[in-house]
Amino acid sequence: MEVNCEGCAGCCIDWRAVGDGASDHERRGARRPLDDAYNLVPLTRDDARAFLDAGLADALTPRLWRADDGAAVDGVELAAIDGQPVFFLGLRQTAKPVEPFGTDAHWLPTCVFLDPTTLQCRIHDREEYPTECAEYPGHNLELDAETECERVESAFGGERLLDGDPPTSLSGLLLGPQAVGQKVFVYPDPDDLDGVVDRARADELTADDRARFVAAAVAARPGTTDVDRERFETALERAAAADSWAGRAVAEWEATAGTTGDEAPDPDVAERIEDDRGAPSTPGW
Repeated sequence: MEVNCEGCAGCCIDWRAVGDGASDHERRGARRPLDDAYNLVPLTRDDARAFLDAGLADALTPRLWRADDGAAVDGVELAAIDGQPVFFLGLRQTAKPVEPFGTDAHWLPTCVFLDPTTLQCRIHDREEYPTECAEYPGHNLELDAETECERVESAFGGERLLDGDPPTSLSGLLLGPQAVGQKVFVYPDPDDLDGVVDRARADELTADDRARFVAAAVAARPGTTDVDRERFETALERAAAADSWAGRAVAEWEATAGTTGDEAPDPDVAERIEDDRGAPSTPGW
C-alpha cells in the first residue's frame, strides 16, 4: 500500500463543501448516525486508554445510531445490544481554515489533530495515534471498498492511491461479534443518557457527556457487553478533568469559524489557536 498524502488529508477533512460527487457512505442501511461527521475514525479500546492516559479525553466524541428496534432514549430509538445503547468512540471535528487539494482557504470540518498549515497529523508517531489512522486505507483495500483517496482523485484529479495492495501487517478488522467491547461499545445505563441524546442530535454534547462515553469504552470488557464499574468510575473522573490543548483549541475554533464552505483566513491562524496552546508540531513535507 502506498499513498500520496501531501496537500490532501482527505480522510481527515470533510471536504464535501468544496468538491463534487462527495460520498454519503456512512449513512447507508437501516442504522444511521445521530451526528453528521464525515469519516469518523472508530477508536479501539486500547486507543481510548491511550488518549485518556495522555490527558486527551476531551478530544474524543461518541457516535450513536438510530435503529427501529433498539433502546428508546429522549424519544429516539437507538441501536442497542440487550437494551444497552451501542456506540463508536471517535475523534472530534471542528471547522478550521484549510487549503486541501490546491484549493483556496475555506472553513471545513477538520479532525481536531490536523495542523491546518501542513495538513499533517499532530499526533502522528505518538503513542495515542489511532490504529485505524495508521493503517488507513488498509482495511478498505482488504474489503475491496472505495477509499477516501479514490474519492479525492475523482473529485479533484491527481493520484493519491499509488498502490492498492493491502499491507501484510494489517491488524484485525474487528467485524461482527469480535468488535463488541473492542470497537463497538455499550453504554451500561441508558437512563444516564436522558438529555444526552437530544444534545447529540443538536451537536451540543457537553464535556461531561463525552466523558461518559470515554469511560464506558475504557471500562469495556472485550468480547462482552460487560463494563467494569470500578474502572468506569475512575475513567469518568479522569476524562471529565481533561483540559488539553486540543479541547481548548476546539472551543476557540468554534467561536471563530465561519459557515462551512465559506472563504477563510490564512491557515497560519492555527499558530495562535493551537501551537500557542502546546499542540505538537508537524515536520512539513
